[in-house]
Order: sequence, then C-alpha cells, then structure tokens
Amino acid sequence: MNQSFNFRDYLHSPLVLPLAGLIVVSIMMGIASENFFSMSNIFNVLRQVSIIGILAVGMTFVILTGGIDLSVGAVMALSGTICAGLIVHGDMSGGIGLLGGTAVGIGFGLINGAMVAWGRMPAIIVTLATMGIARGLGLIYSGGYPISGLPSWISWFGIGRIGDIPVPVILMVVIYFCAWVLLQRTPFGRHVYSIGGNETAARLSGVKTQWIKLAIYTISGFTSSLAAIVLTGRLMSGQPNAGVGFELDAIAAVVLGGTSIAGGRGLILGTLIGAILLGILNNGLNLMGINPYLQDVIKGCIILLAIYIGREWR
Repeated sequence: MNQSFNFRDYLHSPLVLPLAGLIVVSIMMGIASENFFSMSNIFNVLRQVSIIGILAVGMTFVILTGGIDLSVGAVMALSGTICAGLIVHGDMSGGIGLLGGTAVGIGFGLINGAMVAWGRMPAIIVTLATMGIARGLGLIYSGGYPISGLPSWISWFGIGRIGDIPVPVILMVVIYFCAWVLLQRTPFGRHVYSIGGNETAARLSGVKTQWIKLAIYTISGFTSSLAAIVLTGRLMSGQPNAGVGFELDAIAAVVLGGTSIAGGRGLILGTLIGAILLGILNNGLNLMGINPYLQDVIKGCIILLAIYIGREWR
C-alpha cells in the first residue's frame, strides 16, 4: 500500500508544541545565564523536577479520562509523614515505614476512584474533599510538627546518586517508562484513552469504565506515595505541611506536555517534557534573579498561553 507522508499530521502530534516550547525556553535561559547548560545545573534541574514529575505521572492517567485529582499534594504529605513516623517510632529498618506510606497513597486513590466511579460524584469535589482530609490527618498524626530523626539510609531516595546521576532522576525515568508501557502497549491504556474520548461509547463497547477509573485514581495515589518517599529522603523528615500547591504544578506539567484537559488525547512523554519545562522555567528565573512573586505571574501566563495555543493548534 502506498502511503504518502503527511507533514500536517506530523505537525499535529501532541509532542510537537511541548518540544518546541522546551527548546525555545532552554535557548532563552541559556542566553540569559551562562551557567544554565552546565552538566551540574542540568542534573540539578532534573533532580528538582523529579517530585512534580512523579506526581504528574498519576495526574496524566486521571486527566486522560477527563478527571482531575486535587489531592495529590496533600496525600504526598500524609504518606511522607506516616512513613517517617513509622520509621522513627519503631522500624528503623524502614520496611514497614515504606509500605505504610505507600499504603496511605493507594488507600486514598481507592477512595477517590470509588467515589468518582460508583458514587458518580464530580472528581474535582471528591479530590478537593480528600485533599482537606489528608492534610488534616497529617497534621493530627504529627501534632503539626515535622517528624525528624530518620536514619541516614532514607536520604538515598532524595539526594543519593548512582554514578553521576541523582537517584530521584533514575526513579522518575523508571516510573515514566512503566507508565508508557501501560498506556501505549496494553489494553488498559487503550481503555483509558477511550474513556477520555467518549465514556458512553467506551461503556457500550464493553469497557468496564468504573473499574478503569478506580485503577487510574489508585495509580495517582500510588505515585503520590512514591513522590513522598523521594521528598522524605530529600528533607530527612516527614513534613505534614509539604506539597501545598504541588497538585497545580502537576496539572501544569500535564497540560504543558500537550495532554487535553478534556481527556482522550496526550502522551506520557509529553508530561515528562512539561515537567522539565516547568523546572527549566523555575531554574532559569532563579538564575536571573527574578522576584519569586513575579515568577508565579510569569509561569501562570505561560500556562494560559500553552492551553490557548494547544486548543487553536488542534
């Protein structure tokens, strides 16, 4: 069969705009700061974005189905606090602590998914409520104070290195690869896209939409707990107040990566590009000495512009 190359279809790939944005912003930051393209700074950027990048993996699954998860930052804080508490108060080997923190994330994901799928409640309301619940439970458990006194081995997850590569970067890459396989090489991934494209049609074609929704919110909770382990290792403490606003950064990474906020369109690789783009913006603006308050304004305008251009492009 003779198939001609359609340059227009190639240009409308979900990755084109994120990649173009990443290249343009990187060049601008490189011109503004001579140290930007140093290897140490590049690894520093990747290490800084690892937590948001991991959170954004779960958020991608949720947004691809047309949902939203506002609880990821608070669940991350609670998971890290529980993990630190279990380690400090009797499990210095860490096994129970790591499992406990992970179980918290998965548990909240199951609750969110069940309420959205079977309770037929709006995802934005459900996850807004569980965000408050998770934040409150973390403060109650810790008494409002950080839990410190963690053993040194936990720092490996946050600031350790394998060769010259930071461990958080390696973990982030592994998680993205697993997510790519799940979305692009399995029936589950096809079902995720079909729900976001047209949930009614997906259900009529035999897709078990409720179970798929339960699974994707559980994945979001799980990635929140993984991000919590990295953050706990970086701070060497469980911080009940950590993660404030992280849900917005995770959503921004997904949107900047070309995933449609309405669902059904997007690639996990785009989310990784979006997370790196956010990290480059943060790093470059800091290197240029831009006022932190003005940085929020600049990033907000860029996100709005990305959403507008993405809508018009499609």
